[in-house]
Amino acid sequence: MVGKNAQLTLSVAMFVLGSGAIAAAPAESYVVDGACREGVAQGRYELRTSSGALRVVGAFNHGRRTGSFIFWEPSGARVAHIPYDDDARNGTLATWYEGAVKGAEPARRYESTWRHGARDGPTRTWFRDGHRRTEADFAQGALVTATAWSDAGTKLTDRTSREIVERDANAADTYYADLEALVQAHLPHCD
Repeated sequence: MVGKNAQLTLSVAMFVLGSGAIAAAPAESYVVDGACREGVAQGRYELRTSSGALRVVGAFNHGRRTGSFIFWEPSGARVAHIPYDDDARNGTLATWYEGAVKGAEPARRYESTWRHGARDGPTRTWFRDGHRRTEADFAQGALVTATAWSDAGTKLTDRTSREIVERDANAADTYYADLEALVQAHLPHCD
């Protein structure tokens, strides 16, 4: 479809954004709203539940993600912000804890700087209560420095800090991939 909005309702397994992983939940219908050009997604993109709850908003350029993709849980609380440049993660990625009280700002969970598809710069995590959990620096995807704290606020050893930062980064990567798969499974119908 050229220059037309493509709306498609799909019935698929809905993802519940849990404690770092996404688990399958009962089937949910989604409504995809996005435009196509030359057979690929082009321009704004929205994914909503059949009841109208916004789950994802973003944009495509020639079928590739561009700019910010923002994700919400079904209750309406924001859970992730992933910026792209030519389909590669690029900018400050952020996630928030789920289950925020309606109308309240969700608690920060994870924030990292990416360049050209790899972590490159500061990365920070927080406990659900808002206390810092880790601070680290990456260079072209490799961990350079790491500091971590216990939930009581005690600074942990360098080795333990590195292990926690690496484990958190791996969990975040899985989470991002699951969110991206949600979008990939619900692209505009561009036949």
